[in-house]
Amino acid sequence: MFGYPMNLLQIASLLIVLAGAFGAINHLFLKLPSAIGILVVALAASLATMAFDLAVPGWDISNQIRTVVLGIDFSDALLEGMLGLLLFAGALHVKLTDLRAVWPTVLLMATIGVGLSTALIGFGFSWLTGAPILIALVFGALISPTDPVAVLGVLREANLRKSLETQIAGESLFNDGVGYVVFLVLVGLAFPHDSHAESGAAAAITLFLQEAVGGALLGIVLGWLVFRVMRLIDDYSLEVLLTLGLAFGGYTLALWLHVSAPIAAVCAGLLIGDIGAKHGMSAQTREYVDKFWILIDEILNAVLFLLIGFEVFAVQLDQSLLPTAVLSIALALLGRLAAVACPILMLRPFRAFGPGVIPIMTWGGIKGGISVALALSLPENEWKPLILTVTYVIVIFSIIVQGLTVARVARKLGREPDLV
Repeated sequence: MFGYPMNLLQIASLLIVLAGAFGAINHLFLKLPSAIGILVVALAASLATMAFDLAVPGWDISNQIRTVVLGIDFSDALLEGMLGLLLFAGALHVKLTDLRAVWPTVLLMATIGVGLSTALIGFGFSWLTGAPILIALVFGALISPTDPVAVLGVLREANLRKSLETQIAGESLFNDGVGYVVFLVLVGLAFPHDSHAESGAAAAITLFLQEAVGGALLGIVLGWLVFRVMRLIDDYSLEVLLTLGLAFGGYTLALWLHVSAPIAAVCAGLLIGDIGAKHGMSAQTREYVDKFWILIDEILNAVLFLLIGFEVFAVQLDQSLLPTAVLSIALALLGRLAAVACPILMLRPFRAFGPGVIPIMTWGGIKGGISVALALSLPENEWKPLILTVTYVIVIFSIIVQGLTVARVARKLGREPDLV
């Protein structure tokens, strides 16, 4: 079936075909939100294939599919390819004017919140499994950020009030970048011989500042330059091409300069989506840019969630590790609660929040493909299989269970009028 190596075009073609087919199955039968439905169908197909191989020895379909899945390199495909486009597309539709109204909450959750969650989950995971504390903190860092791709996909279906939607979207866009930088720092400390990063407290602080501040500055500068060029042009096809070049080129340049590519993509997307849309595009161009990036977002979301469903072949779930994984779901939710509650309680004397903001944002903090990609990127060590299994189970639970119920939770707990 897959007895010969597949090139990049063939793999991309296969993914698009399967995403379309599974999307149609979901639309006709399951009727779940599109991305979640594709994930459910892909996961069900993967598990059914494994069960078939166990029931009918000799077919060995699972190993053939596993070879293809491992050949894709999910970590590189997401972290060095799709993520830049997805983050740019997500940031493009979050307006700076809306974000400005909730920036203290977003800032604290994306910094202090990520730190609290990393520490709480890390120490809890070490106690639960006996893992060395630095390795446990690495797990805390990779599972703490909410995945903006998953979160923004769910927000489109949830119909939340505007201020709450902006808080969740803005926080997920920024805590992803901060969490990735924290992950890189901790990997450098936990695996000094396997990491390109230098170890030590001073080197860790330098790396954090270089990645976070450098990424933000690069995104703003590139976004501003493209905006200035767009002001001189009134050609919607060329301007769409410029935004695509900004997303691709900016992310690649950030990787080359060793600054945070996710933060650069978010900052560039925010600038083009607000200032660029208002002052650098005609009404026709705005319409084409919006529709183009909505389509890019939808297509890549479908492919990404399809890949998450197939990554069960790469993770190779060990049943003996599942009890630990289930307990870790509660640990991840506890870390998310701390990341949300502490910043909000700090700000409550100075700001008003809508009803149910803590439980809604806790339950709406959905994990996704980024956590799986970071787990897969870890250096080989005795704890990697456990971290992979636990991460995958948390992500699947988060996308399916939290993703399908967050709208119901929001409707039940957030009924009062909108507050900033």
